[in-house]
Amino acid sequence: MPVCQPVSLCGPGSSARPATSSRSRSGGPEDWRGDAACSGLPDRAVFARRREAALPALRACAVCRVRQRCLEAVAPYDNWFDGVSGGRLWRNGKEVAGPDGLAP
Repeated sequence: MPVCQPVSLCGPGSSARPATSSRSRSGGPEDWRGDAACSGLPDRAVFARRREAALPALRACAVCRVRQRCLEAVAPYDNWFDGVSGGRLWRNGKEVAGPDGLAP
């Protein structure tokens, strides 16, 4: 399990992001986090529970080249994740519908 620090994505309910390991810095499989379009965004956007607050992260996801890797690594549907992963907003591990309760 990763050590959490404000750097990249982390597990369920966390307000922090996992630190990059030494393996990541040397080109290992965790490298994708440095390429994430959301890497410079504040935690309040990435871990937002409401669509309006999450818009900066959702917009970043639209152009992110590691979106699928993010979704696989975070696996929001397998835990109680709150925030943005893979271009979608999640609350308690379930994809959040649009602002009116409709599909996004």
